Amino acid sequence: MLRDTDATGPGPETGRPESPVLRLPRRRWGRLLAIVGVLLLAAAGFALAHVWSPHANLRVTTGPQGGAAQRFMAAFVSVSAIQHPRVHLDLVPVPDLGASAKALEDDRTDLAIVRSDAAAPANGQTIVILRRDVVALVLPPHSKVGSVAGLAGKTVGIVAGPVQANNAQALDTLLSFFDIPAKDVGRVFLPVAELGQAVQQKKVAAVLAVGPMAPGEVVDVVAAIARATKGTPGILAIDEAETIGKRFPGFESIDVPVGAFRARPATPSDTVTTLAVTYRFAASELMSNVVAAAIARSILTTKAKLMAATPLANQIEAPDPDDKSPLLPVHPGVAAYLSGGDQSFLDQFQKYFYVIGIGISVAGSLFALVSSYWNRRRSDEDWRPIKRLVEIADEAPGAEWIALGALEHETQAIASSVLGRQAGAVGAERLSAFSTALAHARHALDARKSALGPRLGPSTGPMAMPTRAAAP
Repeated sequence: MLRDTDATGPGPETGRPESPVLRLPRRRWGRLLAIVGVLLLAAAGFALAHVWSPHANLRVTTGPQGGAAQRFMAAFVSVSAIQHPRVHLDLVPVPDLGASAKALEDDRTDLAIVRSDAAAPANGQTIVILRRDVVALVLPPHSKVGSVAGLAGKTVGIVAGPVQANNAQALDTLLSFFDIPAKDVGRVFLPVAELGQAVQQKKVAAVLAVGPMAPGEVVDVVAAIARATKGTPGILAIDEAETIGKRFPGFESIDVPVGAFRARPATPSDTVTTLAVTYRFAASELMSNVVAAAIARSILTTKAKLMAATPLANQIEAPDPDDKSPLLPVHPGVAAYLSGGDQSFLDQFQKYFYVIGIGISVAGSLFALVSSYWNRRRSDEDWRPIKRLVEIADEAPGAEWIALGALEHETQAIASSVLGRQAGAVGAERLSAFSTALAHARHALDARKSALGPRLGPSTGPMAMPTRAAAP
């Protein structure tokens, strides 16, 4: 009978003490491998979380050459490099606002400065609102134009500059709402100083200016007309502004308070409802929530530093997280940050860790299933020699000389194969069962050899094959 070795006894073949590691049962090996696998997956999860943390190389458009957007971007890049050194911005020059929006839509850039009424990108989502500009039709003193319809057959002056084409398109959109063909309203593009003279000489009936309720284009136009005419300009009221905003989502209604563009004498002299457009820092809808929230947080929390670099930053504002506009909606990551502040920002990381945790748990379960399947398979392989020895014992009583010799050779081969392994790798339970099965097979073979006659060799040596009797 074979016996299992003790913890420090020699191995069945080498006679040397076995390594404690080699003597670990396969079940413990499986558990150890499962633990190592889970730890490796956890390390991979933390590595992915580091990769997904707010650091990135982002391409961003500069806006029209010489425009306000370009000046803002130059200031933002310098401040961002200090505030978020892991967020690197690569500037992508574009000739105009339309090209800026197109670059974002074609995935040639990750961030872009866009104007809400200037071909907004279909895949764009708002990070922050950089500026809200009033679309003002500035009238000369004592003008008889009382509505947009009154501009039919007249000429409108437009401030010459990087966005003059976009402003002209805004005028066309406004005219279309009142069913006035664009060709029925003339237009001239002139510098601010010359527009004042054109109004004084009655070459234009109104001037279209697009700018903030702060130092900017509208304020400059009002001042130029006031100087040229020695009077108080007016702002044309657009009472249909809310309806226009619903039909053309790039516009919105805005109430301009008294004296917004000039204090003395006040311009406008009474609160006026008109249209407004917004300049927005927009990102692709594919940008991760964490990165989008980090950019919004960076801009909103460094507004004071940006104002020191450019006064345009004074007009930066957070978008309404509840805004459901189909045009340039608020990015989900920004909306979450604005709704919950820094806690919401950290929640983004928690969400990623939660997802990673689920992935690790699923992967660990799959690893355990595979390990269990492999252990069962190895177990079946270990029990297969024992089952074969039992089958040999069952076949032996009916075997003839040749078949009996083959069974004995197979029995010896099985014994050599099993005993050639480390005893600890086989396991005490299987080793005991193997010893019993081997003894059972030997007994059956010896009994059959005894039944067949004395010409059989010894049971422990090679079986003597029968010889053919000599001819008489």
